[in-house]
Amino acid sequence: MTTPAADRPVRILVCDDHVVVRAGLLALLDSAPGIEVVGEAGTGEEALALAAKHSPDVVLMDLQLGEGIDGVETTRRLTSVPGAGHVLVLTTYDTDADITRAIEAGATGYLLKAERPEELFAAIHAAAQGRTTLSPPVASRVMANLRQPRPALTDREQGILAQLAHGLGNRDIARALFISEATVKTHLGRIYNKPGVDTRAGAVAVAKERRLLP
Repeated sequence: MTTPAADRPVRILVCDDHVVVRAGLLALLDSAPGIEVVGEAGTGEEALALAAKHSPDVVLMDLQLGEGIDGVETTRRLTSVPGAGHVLVLTTYDTDADITRAIEAGATGYLLKAERPEELFAAIHAAAQGRTTLSPPVASRVMANLRQPRPALTDREQGILAQLAHGLGNRDIARALFISEATVKTHLGRIYNKPGVDTRAGAVAVAKERRLLP
């Protein structure tokens, strides 16, 4: 990945599906020293097209982008291109699953939208140089997970997860695996806890990221 020359501003592409939030970010970045916004996108697909056109140093990426590909998949595609810029996640989501997926996809940094403007500006400059910046709560989660890795899924939990990936509800999963719905619910609770998610979609997304599904 390339880094910007010291004598020119860091070129930024902003990707956020909320128009008002995006406008606020653009206004904020316009006041920042050494930062130049070269484009704005409301979808992952739009971000990919604009990144190819403008070659930004840093893409400021939200995780949830409404319809189309999400911020994690957009990050993966952006960072898979040789010589592409760095991705700095800027989001309100700080679950273990979100953080893990974004970092595994290639994000250089992970910042929460509650951070002060000065912290955002510093993180952008750091990302442009390929240096990692994490919001304190995110860094704490990452360190906690490194110190205490989450347990692996059991064979039964993997079987239930595979059924989830096919869109089956609790009753259908129970019938397919010849177990009770109560047992399915118990296993689902454990499946959610292990990767740190709280929805079926989140569990399936993490399973796909970690290649836990056939």
